[in-house]
Amino acid sequence: MARMTAARAAVEILRREGVTAAFGVPGAAINPFYAALKASGGIAHTLARHVEGASHMAEGYTRTHPGNIGVCIGTSGPAGTDMITGLYSAIGDSVPILCITGQAPTAVIHKEDFQAVDIASIAKPVTKMAVTVLEAAQVPGVFQQAFHLMRSGRPGPVLIDLPIDVQLTEIEFDPDTYEPLPVYKPAATRAQIEKAFAMLNAAERPLIVTGGGVITADACELLVEFAELTGTPVVPTLMGWGAIPDDHELNAGMVGLQTSHRYGNATFLESDFVLGIGNRWANRHTGKLDVYTAGRTFVHVDVEPTQIGKIFAPDYGIASDAKAALELFVAVAGEAKAAGTLPDRSAWAAAAQEKRATLQRRTHFDDIPIKPQRVYEEMNKAFGPETRYVTTIGLSQIAGAQMLHVYRPRHWINCGQAGPLGWTIPAALGVAKADPEATVVALSGDYDFQFMIEELAVGAQHKIPYVHVLVNNSYLGLIRQAQRAFDIDFQVKLEFENINSPELGVYGVDHVKVAEGLGCKAIRVTDPNELGAAFEQAKKLAAEFQVPVVVEAILERVTNISMSVTNDIGNVVEFEEIATEPGHAPTAIRPLEV
Repeated sequence: MARMTAARAAVEILRREGVTAAFGVPGAAINPFYAALKASGGIAHTLARHVEGASHMAEGYTRTHPGNIGVCIGTSGPAGTDMITGLYSAIGDSVPILCITGQAPTAVIHKEDFQAVDIASIAKPVTKMAVTVLEAAQVPGVFQQAFHLMRSGRPGPVLIDLPIDVQLTEIEFDPDTYEPLPVYKPAATRAQIEKAFAMLNAAERPLIVTGGGVITADACELLVEFAELTGTPVVPTLMGWGAIPDDHELNAGMVGLQTSHRYGNATFLESDFVLGIGNRWANRHTGKLDVYTAGRTFVHVDVEPTQIGKIFAPDYGIASDAKAALELFVAVAGEAKAAGTLPDRSAWAAAAQEKRATLQRRTHFDDIPIKPQRVYEEMNKAFGPETRYVTTIGLSQIAGAQMLHVYRPRHWINCGQAGPLGWTIPAALGVAKADPEATVVALSGDYDFQFMIEELAVGAQHKIPYVHVLVNNSYLGLIRQAQRAFDIDFQVKLEFENINSPELGVYGVDHVKVAEGLGCKAIRVTDPNELGAAFEQAKKLAAEFQVPVVVEAILERVTNISMSVTNDIGNVVEFEEIATEPGHAPTAIRPLEV
């Protein structure tokens, strides 16, 4: 039997579980693991500038391709606590990432040793497993179990804390005979799917709500096939956006209080049956449950049994992996089609598309300062269907979801449940690292951008190019809009006159200088008619210099983006002009019909 340190055994397991990339920050308590990482080879490491940044890079890496598991590594104490936000984000969105932390020696963990903290207890609420390994011989088993848990059922993150003496202890371990544990995923039965299908078949105006679980299960082609077989319009959630292409004739648009389409909400409110697959009925999607559920029958399919009935009681629930369920749905629907028992849904589907062609928001404005809607219009023109968009939260994310277009799964990479400011830059780096050939475009407001701006240097150092669209109104725009209900505008202004950049007026931070100081390229745009050229130049600069390129659009200070103020999807306020002629929304999927 081979002898090696427990740290080396852990690294060998990472390799055999398919890990090829890691993100992290070394330190005294994790250096034995880093030594093993260097000696073993085969895992490319990206040095972050902040340990929270490393956790978000791992998230972006995982979210990019089916089967990816991002790994983030940090030393003890504050490195572990820095990664808690990444773990929270990952557990909320069912994203498997592995956080590995160093720890003080076992003999002094509870003796106030330098940077010793009970990180396992801190991390437990936001992980599927969090453990401090006190016996070196347990390291292989713990890592094996970690990968099993991350991949099984509802995916999610794990934290493994390794005291330095445990890392250094030699153990018996044979990497050549190591095998990953089988992954457990619940699967629907034929009888369950037949019952759910019969309920759908009996409906007059059914919809499918597709969530992030369909993308996680790599089941998007099956979803589209099932929708086409039955002629059922599909509503993607924010996390499920891209599961069905935006230009598909059965895409009914998104539903919700904020990240929704006028036509999506209108179609949903006319439906009488909803089949939810791999979704969680998030509150920004449903709004008031009495409005959302009134007059509708619900079937809910989810990989996590306890998710069914968590938000509201469906009329029928099925605990199943989305792919396993959709395979059966396709089979049952195919048989019904062959038997001639499928109802004709063409009029219902056509009505949804008619709404898409008439209920549109205006994007074309020539105002200076720039109105944000114009930025997304120009993004639609500049970035094609292969673009991977990355964003987290704010009016920029909400307006982007209302106006951008996504055509493929994992091409809208969004932190949906946690929404931490600062997520976008490191997550975009993780995405670009996972798919170096892709066009990666990040979208941030100025506050999100400033939270982890130092991570731009990671892109410069490690040659990770992508384009970052920064919409700058020098305001906490989403919070300002929410404060309207309290008749205040308090502690949300970021404005100041920068003594080193007087040309900015009150817009304060000179993002161009900061980005350039961190080794990147940056372009500032003040005229909407120059946005298209700036995006093209950014793509060329990213390709030439292999660094992140920031395109900063100077926006009007105040814009109220469409959303409900009463928590009701039937009462979304359109604060800006709606589209009344085709030129108002030139990049809409369907030309405006008036």
